[in-house]
Amino acid sequence: MTHMATTAGQNGSSRNWTFLTNHGHVLLAIARNPTARLRDVADEVGVTERAAQAIVADLEAGGYLRRTRVGRRNEYTVNPSGHFRHPAEADQQVGALLALFTAEPATES
Repeated sequence: MTHMATTAGQNGSSRNWTFLTNHGHVLLAIARNPTARLRDVADEVGVTERAAQAIVADLEAGGYLRRTRVGRRNEYTVNPSGHFRHPAEADQQVGALLALFTAEPATES
């Protein structure tokens, strides 16, 4: 599991938040590793395995990914042409976000 930055609240309490939702994190984890077990996806995102299963079901129902059974495992295919769900970004495809976070890092020469 990764560490999240905290922000001090108005009353001195600290709050954890991120720019991406758990749905976005699960989609990215699967885009990076299409044969990952949901247990591993859940650990990477920081949610329970049951929550990861529910998120994958949401993403599949929304057309953002497709699940294929390969032997005893699942393999996922991400649909990069799916559009963001919020009206402010509905004209953008999720493929741009996926490309941003799944691109191979540039190596220094």
